[in-house]
Amino acid sequence: MNRIFSNSPAEQSLAHLSNGGSAAPALRGLLRRDLLRAGGALIVGFRLRDIALGQERVEKPGPPDAKQVDTWLAIHPDNTATVYIGFAELGQGSSTGLLQIAADELDMEMGQIKSVRLDTNVTPNQGGTYSSASIARGGPQVRTAVAEARAALLQLASKRLDAPVERLTVSKGIVTSNGKSVSYGQLIGGKLFKLAFTGNAPVKTPTEYKVVGTPVPRREMPEKVSGKYVYMQHVRVAGMLHGRVVRPRGQRMYGAGAKVLAVDESSIRGIPGARVLRKADFIGVIAENEWDAVRGAQQLKVTWETPPALPGSEKLHEHMRSAKSDDNIVRERGDVDAAFSKATHVATQSCLGPYQAHAPFSPNCAIADVKADTALVMCSTQDVYGTRNTLSRVLGLPLEKIRVQYYEGSGTYGHSCYDDVAQAAALLSQLAGKPVRLQFMRWDEHGWDNYGPAHVGEVRAAADANGKLVAYEYRGWQHGWSNVETSEQLALGRATAEWPGGAVQGVSALNCGGMYEIANLKLVNHKLPVTSYLKGGWLRSPLDLSFSFASEQAIDQLAFLLGMDSHEFRQRNIKDERWLGVLDAAAKAANWKPRKAAANLSGAKVVTGRGIGVGTHLTSYGAAVAEIEVNKETGRVVAKHLYGAMDCGQAVNPGNVEAQIGGQLVQTASRMFKEEVTINTTNVTSLDWSTYPILRFEECPEVTAVVVQHLDQRSTGAGEEVMAACAAAIANAFFDATGVRMRQFPFTPARVLAALGRA
Repeated sequence: MNRIFSNSPAEQSLAHLSNGGSAAPALRGLLRRDLLRAGGALIVGFRLRDIALGQERVEKPGPPDAKQVDTWLAIHPDNTATVYIGFAELGQGSSTGLLQIAADELDMEMGQIKSVRLDTNVTPNQGGTYSSASIARGGPQVRTAVAEARAALLQLASKRLDAPVERLTVSKGIVTSNGKSVSYGQLIGGKLFKLAFTGNAPVKTPTEYKVVGTPVPRREMPEKVSGKYVYMQHVRVAGMLHGRVVRPRGQRMYGAGAKVLAVDESSIRGIPGARVLRKADFIGVIAENEWDAVRGAQQLKVTWETPPALPGSEKLHEHMRSAKSDDNIVRERGDVDAAFSKATHVATQSCLGPYQAHAPFSPNCAIADVKADTALVMCSTQDVYGTRNTLSRVLGLPLEKIRVQYYEGSGTYGHSCYDDVAQAAALLSQLAGKPVRLQFMRWDEHGWDNYGPAHVGEVRAAADANGKLVAYEYRGWQHGWSNVETSEQLALGRATAEWPGGAVQGVSALNCGGMYEIANLKLVNHKLPVTSYLKGGWLRSPLDLSFSFASEQAIDQLAFLLGMDSHEFRQRNIKDERWLGVLDAAAKAANWKPRKAAANLSGAKVVTGRGIGVGTHLTSYGAAVAEIEVNKETGRVVAKHLYGAMDCGQAVNPGNVEAQIGGQLVQTASRMFKEEVTINTTNVTSLDWSTYPILRFEECPEVTAVVVQHLDQRSTGAGEEVMAACAAAIANAFFDATGVRMRQFPFTPARVLAALGRA
């Protein structure tokens, strides 16, 4: 890994360049309260009688009171600390980054601080681990909580050392003054603070950071590399049975579920110990031996009701485009139609995006031990408290009687089947009266996922003769996300429902022209009913690949019509310095040389191209450059080198962000070239790695990640914000190589050859 240092256009910044390894828009920039904190303007005093040292923590049904410092921090007698965080370690490094924040505020070293497993009896409720929220949302909570604890500790130390607080210094959790010292552990080790968390304690300024902003090695990585790390799939408990669910191969229309007409239990009598468990349309098989459960689920004869018809893969987008939709204008300014009528150049794109699956390497798994009045569920949920809520409904138990513990799974990148498998395991355990370990089969995971929804996007953009964007219009058709897991739907016959928070489920004002200065703009969302399609859910950078695939190709086409370089055209139409910062950083990393796109077309069998694009998901800034290779005889497209630049404000751990960018680039290549959920007129048909292929190691592109650092800005998330830009860059690189615009992804050989043939 090599690094370079550079400056952003707006201010001095540190950019890390290496080869290596995710609502409504939030305010860009610091809030007034944050500015006061950053400047140390708030001075908080503590009277000693306010700090009533009490007993040690006691586990009990949570969430613990977020207004108490003890909910967030414990100091131990050996002068170490435990920071209690509510965000899951999904492989993104948040369990390291949040501890870096705490280490700086406490003046302790990373080796002195740890966290614990997410647990509804132990850890706070900070909301779900999605939307790139761990550092962006969790960081300020952790920072202010431990800052309040530090202020209290200094008050105690001031009394112990007989010195005013302003004359105390702290290093490694040891407070010193006039040659005398006392450790945090000696001051309060093992006891509770019994202190209200006001959020008013002054926090460190960026110039005081020693750990934040540095690439601290990930805490969990040594055990992952050595094979010692305990994933959910590794967990076992005494006396447990093994289970498997029985469903049709491939989900049907979400609103239809899967109705059972008949079950022939005699079909598995030859499997010793295998038992059929059923609640309404929910069916499972349990056995003491896992293989017996697998065989039983495969051999059990079930007659299912014929489901309503689906449009099939070939007619899906046509069906979506012509279906009745709930329409609304997301954003409108100026007079779009008048501006288009006067424009010198107009570019249009009508593009199609597929359903795509989460497809974790190992299917989701959970263990449940449900008794008459209590339940313990171990699973890979992104939200232990949210999962506890749904389990309460499914099991008919009060919230306080259910305990949910988190174990990391094999990757999720959004709402995969972790809640579904947790509910299924709990139902089987409740029916069996014993602990049950349930792991989905590959066809369960692939076939009954909460897919990233398909999309139809129509965009037109216009520019004047001077290369200035004058008009932009985007219309998008897609459905929302399902809000009832399959297990609950089948077991309780619960009516299907749509996930509430709507902004990220429709046309994005950020991604659809939002980075450009355009006087006349109109964004229209055509919302389709999820009940008439497949289950939908958030998938890393939800819908953004589809948005940018259409939008940025139209922008690129305008540059082509003007005879301008694609990078230069974007520079001319972006005023926001942070957008310009990532655009220029990606171009610089790729050694971009100005020229008109598709200027070097060749009759060779294999041609190369490069493309550039910008995009985001929530509030961070992303840009990418793609260098690809197209075989015009076979239709195979390969990404040779992908460059991604991200500005996520304060990058607490630049190494983690670099790894996130690298992962996003590789996953985007997979989704642009390979990944597509297929359906016939009744059900999903892509049930394994052959029918739902992903990028192979031999096809993995070289990646370069650029982190544009702004330590004085708030963190805004780094889990998914370069993917849209990368999808756009790949599409524009294809045009540069072939002179042809792709209308649909993934770029399968058949689609590529058809597009080249039409041209």
